[in-house]
Amino acid sequence: MSDTTPGLPLAGLRVLAVEQYGAGPAGTSYLADLGAEVIKIENHKDGGDVGRQVGPHFFGDADSHFFQTFNRNKKSLTLDLKHPDGLAVFHRLVAGADAVLDNLRGDLPDKLGLTYAALKPANPRIVCTHLSAYGREGSRRNWPGYDYLMQAEAGHMSLTGEPDGPPSRYGLSIVDLMTGLTAALALLAGVVRARASGVGGDLDTSLFDLALHNLNYPGTWYLNGGTVTGRTPRSGHPSLVPSQLYRTQDGWLFVMCNKEKFWGLLADALGHPEWRDDPQLCDFKARLANRDRVTRELDAALSTATTAYWLDKLAGEIPVAPVHDIAQALDNPFVQEHANLRDFAYADGRAARMVANPIRVGGVDLPTRAAPRMGEHNEALLREAGFDDDAIARLRALGVISDA
Repeated sequence: MSDTTPGLPLAGLRVLAVEQYGAGPAGTSYLADLGAEVIKIENHKDGGDVGRQVGPHFFGDADSHFFQTFNRNKKSLTLDLKHPDGLAVFHRLVAGADAVLDNLRGDLPDKLGLTYAALKPANPRIVCTHLSAYGREGSRRNWPGYDYLMQAEAGHMSLTGEPDGPPSRYGLSIVDLMTGLTAALALLAGVVRARASGVGGDLDTSLFDLALHNLNYPGTWYLNGGTVTGRTPRSGHPSLVPSQLYRTQDGWLFVMCNKEKFWGLLADALGHPEWRDDPQLCDFKARLANRDRVTRELDAALSTATTAYWLDKLAGEIPVAPVHDIAQALDNPFVQEHANLRDFAYADGRAARMVANPIRVGGVDLPTRAAPRMGEHNEALLREAGFDDDAIARLRALGVISDA
């Protein structure tokens, strides 16, 4: 029943998504945008995906801006997986699917029968991808968890904010978004293996594991040298200078001389060619040891003109950027030039305007369908799976499905 655009890289891939809120839907949104048929399995008895009710902004009843962001280009099937008949329907769908993705608490996939061991009889090629807070094994398997908790425990907040201020979280739910993307990658890797071998399996990721993995090189520094990286002023890089915020006449400019050549170019552009050979400024090691002086020198030079002036003078030659709020970021002329915003259409002609998928597919436009109503595709999906009028009516009478 796939109605995806021909030529999309994931056309023909069918994914059953037992998902809600942010991380799981964020991951499968990449798959749906790239042409996969992503079928949301929503328990109508619990109100469906809780993201439908996440405010404060709504397009309509149970249709929040939050929900639309993560669920465009998907389909919705209401199904009570705790009911034996609901599980039987799910197995019928699994038989024709490539993968199942869930983002449930770590102990729930086993309880609900969403693991490879439980689904293998229905389809030995099925790939089961699990995204949980702390993993499906270990002492925390039954713990709930959210993005900000991971930022706190995995050390991210200790690296964010000013040195003399409290620990800070990121302004966006980066752990959720990156774990979702990691789960999508895991799912695709599992499908590649299954298509080659004929055998599916379980793949796992978790918010905690992703947050810990993202400690990245500061983690390696500690594990091999005992170095505990802390916060640096003005969002500065821990080892590369200059790579932070600097004052202009009317605001801020982020400057990143992350290659030595850019320091020389910057020195010349600011009218200080002597900085190239100054023993306190001539290379990364010297500038790191004299970070405070670099800050004073660049503040003084950049404060002689506006941010707009310096962007006009430096951008394209030296890596610099203005500091925008969300409105400025989205109203940026480059965003329009680069076609980063798209309208996602409802069947009734309305549209939800959202940020486009960051992946570009040569010669093909990605689909732009708004997120589905809860249960919008019940009838079509069940008929395709072989259920006739009487069988569908029985499922409704039992409360296994609902078209609400």
